[in-house]
Amino acid sequence: MDDIKVISRALSGTDKTVLIGFPGSGLVGSIALQYLVEQMEFEQIGSITSKYFPPVALMTRGVVNAPVRLYDKDHLTAIVSDVPIHPMICYEVANGIMNWLTQFDIREIVTIAGIITNEPEKRVFGVATNRQILERVLDETTILPMGSISGIAASILMECKTRGIPGIGLLGETVNTPDPRSSAATIDVLNKIYGLNLDIKPLLEQAVEIEAAMAQIAEQVQKTETAPRREQLPMYG
Repeated sequence: MDDIKVISRALSGTDKTVLIGFPGSGLVGSIALQYLVEQMEFEQIGSITSKYFPPVALMTRGVVNAPVRLYDKDHLTAIVSDVPIHPMICYEVANGIMNWLTQFDIREIVTIAGIITNEPEKRVFGVATNRQILERVLDETTILPMGSISGIAASILMECKTRGIPGIGLLGETVNTPDPRSSAATIDVLNKIYGLNLDIKPLLEQAVEIEAAMAQIAEQVQKTETAPRREQLPMYG
C-alpha cells in the first residue's frame, strides 16, 4: 500500500516471531517492547511511515528517529511505535504491516497492549487466533470467557485470523497512565513463552518512580481543590 510505507531491509532467518506494540492504555505495549529491544540489544533495521501518522518526529539526544521502528535479532522481530493509531485508520495500518510481513517466513505474531480494569493485580490476559495456539499461553495468562478488543491490536489480530497466521494477544491489566509495572508483567509472560530471561527489575523500579510522581501530583491537586477560596463580594457603584 502506498499509504503505508515500510522502509527496511528484509528480515533475516526463518520461522520468525514478530512482536508488535503501539501506544494504548497505560502505554503497555510501547514501554514493554522499547525496554525489550534496548536491553536485548536488538538492531534497528527500518521504519514505517504513513500519511495517517501524526506529524511527529521523535528526538533522542538531539537525533531524530522515526516514531514507528522495526528491530531484529535472531528469531525475533519487533515493531515499536511511539504514536497512537486513530481507530478510523487501524485497518489500513494493520493491513499495510501484514502485507509487508507476509513476504517472509513468519511463525507467529504477538501483539502487546493494555486493558483497563478496576483491579490492581497486573494480570496479563491472553487471546489467540485459534485454540491450538491459545493452549501455549493458558498457563501463563488469564483467559477471559468473553469480551472484546479494540484498536490497532484488534486489527492486527483480525488480519492474522483472516490470513491464517497464528496470532497471540497479551493484554496487560492497567490504568490509563504510563504503567511500567503492567509492561513488566507482559515481559514476564514473554520470558516464560520464549525463554528470554529478560530482567524486569529496572522496569519495576521505574514503576515505583512513576507511581510516586503520580501520588505527588494527586496530592497537589487535592490540596488545590480543598484550599479555601476568597469570598467574592458584590460591587456597588
